Amino acid sequence: MPQLLALTGSPSLHSRTEVVADHVLRRLSHSGFETAHLAVRELPAADLLSARRGEPEIRRALEAVAQADGIVLATPVYKASYTGLLKAFLDLLPQDGLAGKTVLPLVTGGSLAHVLTIDYALRPVLAALGARHVTAGRFVLDASVERGSGPDRLRPEAELDLFQAVDEFADALRSARTAAHTTATALTAAP
Repeated sequence: MPQLLALTGSPSLHSRTEVVADHVLRRLSHSGFETAHLAVRELPAADLLSARRGEPEIRRALEAVAQADGIVLATPVYKASYTGLLKAFLDLLPQDGLAGKTVLPLVTGGSLAHVLTIDYALRPVLAALGARHVTAGRFVLDASVERGSGPDRLRPEAELDLFQAVDEFADALRSARTAAHTTATALTAAP
């Protein structure tokens, strides 16, 4: 069963980005995937900013990325890009830290003016880290995340669009797993 890790880069305790990532993880776990969530803001700030890869919490976070088959990378838009918090964590990954992985980029923001953040800010860094396949990401407007006295939820039209991206991501993961299995079988059968 593929292991999926959601990495969220919001510094906020009450993050809309985390609400979106949690919706994605629930959908994926209902589809049979093993999921986990790493909120980068929960890592020790001094260790993160000083690039102390050997410290226990940072080491565990990096190992979680290394062991994951797929990554859901979610961030709010800050200054027309992903957060510095997420950047600090991505900088700790080795040059090929996403090699062989399928990645679903998700961005939340207050205005559609930032919709290109996925293609112009995230996609290049994911490619530089060696991601095997970056699926079509999604931009979710902050206004689409409804918060109140009950559980946080997404507006139906946003949820439908998000789940389409999640299903494409799941299909890409299954295809990658099938291709890897086929290659492994062919290599073991070769004389």
